[in-house]
Amino acid sequence: MRMLVPHLSIRREIDQNLVAFFRRHNQKYFNRAISQLCKFYRVKRPKIEWYAYIDWGKTAGKTYENGEIHLVHPLYWKRGRIYNRERMWVQTVYHELGHYLLWSDPEKKAEAFCRRMVYGLRQSARRKASTASRASSGQRRRAEKSSSRRMRNRSRRVKRAAA
Repeated sequence: MRMLVPHLSIRREIDQNLVAFFRRHNQKYFNRAISQLCKFYRVKRPKIEWYAYIDWGKTAGKTYENGEIHLVHPLYWKRGRIYNRERMWVQTVYHELGHYLLWSDPEKKAEAFCRRMVYGLRQSARRKASTASRASSGQRRRAEKSSSRRMRNRSRRVKRAAA
């Protein structure tokens, strides 16, 4: 099944907003993330309600046929769960949005949407770390000049020795 997801830069921005909401509990970050996602898919923004727990703490989120999404608020997510990591909360939000966007009851489709949204987000951090350790372009040019000087000097020495 082919699935359209936003471009990597948009997904990173959405992810950063969800993480900021999880850490700071400022509603504007969550609203931005959901609005960007709904804007991309051209759907109406879902009605989201926050709860301390759903189904006696067994469920993290629930999507209903009328488009309502019930989610556990990050404050309560951090407190009463074994799996209280921010990554898991963000992926739960993606999962429930997958149910909303795809109107799919099967868990496979919602889980596939969640995986596609997260795919590739962490690769750039690894690339940034590896490029930061490399030399700057000015240092590379100087190194290239010095190596070309060494090659010229070697060829001069070879010519003198041959003569």
